[in-house]
Amino acid sequence: MIHAKNIHKFYDQLEVLKGVDLHIKKGEIVSIVGASGAGKTTLLQILGTLDKPNIAKKESENDTSLVINNEDILKMNDKSLSKFRNANLGFIFQFHQLLPEFTALENVCIPAYIANKSKEETEKEAKKLLDYLGLSHRINHKPNELSGGEQQRVAVARALINKPDVIFADEPSGNLDTHSAENLHQLFFQLREEFGQTFVIVTHNEELANMADRKLIMVDGQISNP
Repeated sequence: MIHAKNIHKFYDQLEVLKGVDLHIKKGEIVSIVGASGAGKTTLLQILGTLDKPNIAKKESENDTSLVINNEDILKMNDKSLSKFRNANLGFIFQFHQLLPEFTALENVCIPAYIANKSKEETEKEAKKLLDYLGLSHRINHKPNELSGGEQQRVAVARALINKPDVIFADEPSGNLDTHSAENLHQLFFQLREEFGQTFVIVTHNEELANMADRKLIMVDGQISNP
């Protein structure tokens, strides 16, 4: 599913990732934990194709690779990469990133519209997802009319609308109260059973981290227990 090899990332002189190797299987839920500054979010952004690793200038010195669903990510141009990301990957962030001027339904539909799917088909699928997530009575409400937990569930529906193979989540429950966080954690496992997605979750929440099939610990830019 996801094969990453020798992933490095520099910001000026600061080396944030120091040759990370990683293999995640299809349908696996993997948590990534570690102290602030260990490189967790940077790694998630690279795995999610939102950022690129640093590549050695000499080809002979470079064995960095990132393969997702048998696609060589580092060989794609920007247009191909955007298309791949939209079709295959979903994202859930700590702050839901919903567009305030749109309703819950409209926010969920946006990735499908970007993929040029029909309005009728998209709205039907979005309503089905919102119903599955217990939000059928909130589809015409805008984000400021929803609770924090409801907003995050709308964000989950948006991540699922294109039926992606992988969901990347960065501190998904970090902005929620305890009850909403617990509900969201259970939801990830329900979604895996229902839709078969792979989840890669960066979190400081020990309960969520320990629920995962595998917990990876990052220390100083490397995974200490691959």
